[in-house]
Amino acid sequence: MRTGTADDASAIRALVVDDDALLRSALARLLKQRGLEVQTASNGCEALELLEREPFDVVLSDALMPEMSGLALLESIRANNILTEVIVMTARATETMSAQAAKAGAYSFITKPFRSNEELIVSTLNAAHHLRLRRTSAESRELARSGMLGTCTAMRDVQRLIEGVAPTSSTVLVLGESGTGKELVARAIHQRSRRAHKPLVTVNCGAIAKDLVESELFGHKRGAFTTAHAARAGLFEAADGGTIFLDEIGELPLRTQVTLLRTLQSGEVKAVGSDETSTVDVRVIAATNSDLKAEIARGNFRSDLYYRLNVITISIPPLRDRGDDVLLLAHHFLQMHAAATGRSVKRVSDEAALLLERYDWPGNVRELEHAIERAVVLARTETLDPESLPVEIVTGVESSERTRASRLPPPPLSTAHVHTVADLVRVSGLDKLPYAEAKKRLLAEFSDAYAAATLRAAGGNVSEAARLSGLDRSNYRRLVRSLSSRDKPPPRDDD
Repeated sequence: MRTGTADDASAIRALVVDDDALLRSALARLLKQRGLEVQTASNGCEALELLEREPFDVVLSDALMPEMSGLALLESIRANNILTEVIVMTARATETMSAQAAKAGAYSFITKPFRSNEELIVSTLNAAHHLRLRRTSAESRELARSGMLGTCTAMRDVQRLIEGVAPTSSTVLVLGESGTGKELVARAIHQRSRRAHKPLVTVNCGAIAKDLVESELFGHKRGAFTTAHAARAGLFEAADGGTIFLDEIGELPLRTQVTLLRTLQSGEVKAVGSDETSTVDVRVIAATNSDLKAEIARGNFRSDLYYRLNVITISIPPLRDRGDDVLLLAHHFLQMHAAATGRSVKRVSDEAALLLERYDWPGNVRELEHAIERAVVLARTETLDPESLPVEIVTGVESSERTRASRLPPPPLSTAHVHTVADLVRVSGLDKLPYAEAKKRLLAEFSDAYAAATLRAAGGNVSEAARLSGLDRSNYRRLVRSLSSRDKPPPRDDD
């Protein structure tokens, strides 16, 4: 559904509902003159039918109408979870009616005749702006829950691609490890598209038996195979007008890949056992955690299907490469699960935060959420500490913190004759490097040695090490994180 603000009236879609044809026409004309897209309905039932078929940002409805009143329409909109703002209009306003409208969730209540045309325009634009804020808040919660909330460069690129591709009908291929949020990308694209009011059908290609996947996707006729006791439409037909999300596309059998390619090329589906085709209007978003080019080389995936799917590629980074997003998501999950469980946990300790930042997160955002949920349940105070975290995080990271200094590689130079900085520059060969590179290398080695030494002196306690260093805890964590990034092994080459 598109949204609008007072500065972007052309993006706002309004529905005017009134049994008075002259007033209905006048209101529609007024709103169109201000750049809004407007449709009209003569009663509440007609309005509901329109709302079920397509999205509107604002509904302006008369309160008193035959068949279904404006208040009844408002209650139906809320009962059916239709995301729109409703402005109730009436020529016979009463305090009771105004209170009923507010209780039912009306954005505003306006008395006819209007004091001015501008009153109606401003109220409509404000309602649309309020809807945008509601939608943004809801999307932010969903994005955060699935790991799409983030400020790192890679995630900002993902978010920009989603916004750019959503209004189009282009096929999209989403790449990412398990748990990174590939389905959420598909959902975000669908919700921001003109197909938002139509179905989003999700299919896990790897979870369907190979001899049944073609029937599931494209349907079958009665008697097409032993258990086909009745004809059945496929998932492509169920998604007609909307979007189909094919997760783990690399698991499709080669025979089904041929059929899918034909459907993508022609926009037609043919049920198993049938000679007839039917036309469908479906946007395809596919996803995988596999290297499809490698699968092509192995003969497991068709190159022509790959290039048909790979119109727009969105690559979701693994959580271990997202820097500060780890703590951003951790704090969000903490608030969410504390509220859900009634726990009073409010913050993450510095020691726990460092563990979260240093852990590799093979299960990505899904693993992070489960870890925080467990920690919230087990926490004994308002602060989430390392003792509340899963043992694999603590043993995998905290132990390495305590012994990091002993595991650091030996220094590249002998310090037996180093008494001054000048000696260090000469003995280490830094004098043979450009100034900027020599300074960068020297500072990096100093930072690593200093962080390791202070951690060792503090027995691995980050708060104590920060106190000893004279740095605040956030800056000290950043220093240790820099040590971590230089000390980590190369990224894994996972499928």
